[in-house]
Amino acid sequence: MANEPVSLTAALASFSDLWSPRIVTAVNDYDVRVAKVEGEHVWHVHDHTDEFFLVLDGELAIALREPAGERTVVLPRGSVFTVPRGTEHKPTASTGASILMFEPTGTLTVGDRHEEVPDHVDATTGHTLA
Repeated sequence: MANEPVSLTAALASFSDLWSPRIVTAVNDYDVRVAKVEGEHVWHVHDHTDEFFLVLDGELAIALREPAGERTVVLPRGSVFTVPRGTEHKPTASTGASILMFEPTGTLTVGDRHEEVPDHVDATTGHTLA
């Protein structure tokens, strides 16, 4: 964990990989991660944790499969949204976006259950910021 302020702009500029989050700091037992995203992620579920999204730049759409049916929430820059635990979801950024996420340390980016992971999605618990 950093003992100095972390510039999110500098953190995002330090890598180019898509769907491959970097851990910028920790809060209690949670990682604060930033990621660059474009295209589709994968349908997945986190059985034991909610997933918090903050859109730093661009726009993120999150498709949700809920008991009442499927819907999509659209998050423009500056918006936040929490996917409740146990909700199947698939983030998409058609024109690219930068996001910040809060997740318990060790949470896999493709959840506890998921579709086949395509090559452009990094199935990781987050990478240390360089």
